[in-house]
Amino acid sequence: MMIPVPTSGVLESVHGVEDAQHVQFITEIAITARVRDTIFAWPEGSSYLGFIFAKAETARDVENALRSAHSKLRFNINAPLPVEHPVTGKILRPPS
Repeated sequence: MMIPVPTSGVLESVHGVEDAQHVQFITEIAITARVRDTIFAWPEGSSYLGFIFAKAETARDVENALRSAHSKLRFNINAPLPVEHPVTGKILRPPS
């Protein structure tokens, strides 16, 4: 499962990875987004927070494991601060 970015902003912390890794049928959780990086939700964004991998006998078991693991993850994403353009003085606001 590709972990979507729920909202644009600065990724401050990730919680629940250990709990998510203990869900039956989960084989790996890879958080690829870096803490303190600005991330963008779709459609402005083009990446994911990471990936959840599972393996089971049935597709239903895999889907349930992925959903359960994903529900245990918490991403603290803060809105980026607006900045003033150094030449024009215009206030630039990141997409929300």
